[in-house]
Amino acid sequence: MTRPERPEVPLTGGEREILTGLLDYHRATVAWKSGGLTEDQARRSHLPSELTTVAGLVAHLTLNEWFWFAVVVDGEEDTWEAKLEQDPDAEFRVPPGTTVDQLLADYERQCARSREIIAKHDFDDEVTHKDETFNVRWVLTHMIEETARHVGHLDVLRELTDGLTGE
Repeated sequence: MTRPERPEVPLTGGEREILTGLLDYHRATVAWKSGGLTEDQARRSHLPSELTTVAGLVAHLTLNEWFWFAVVVDGEEDTWEAKLEQDPDAEFRVPPGTTVDQLLADYERQCARSREIIAKHDFDDEVTHKDETFNVRWVLTHMIEETARHVGHLDVLRELTDGLTGE
């Protein structure tokens, strides 16, 4: 798979442009590192944890996009809370029949929705979820960290799967 065009992260500019640019760069890297795999490859476990698969990480990142932006920032009802109480790793368990293309399409849709939500808010806006108060800046920064960390996992998994390398 050839290296895709990913958004340029501005080296100068305002806080919004730089932070959203960083997150979009990492989101595009998720799509690159996860695309072009067979269903078997996307579900292959190379590590002791059976949960650390390309498919599982894309599902996890999709849930995190939804949770932090739609639930925490935008106030949508948390419909995953009960599932995660029963199984803290539920979002990593991809249902049979769900293709990697579906997972990536869901991820792209959720990222687009997250961009819309972030665009409606100032970074100093405060939101409260379960008695914890966050500002939108913290949520965005957390999602940069969350996405970048899992991009590292995807990078290793992809290299172990088919030898694809590159930052």
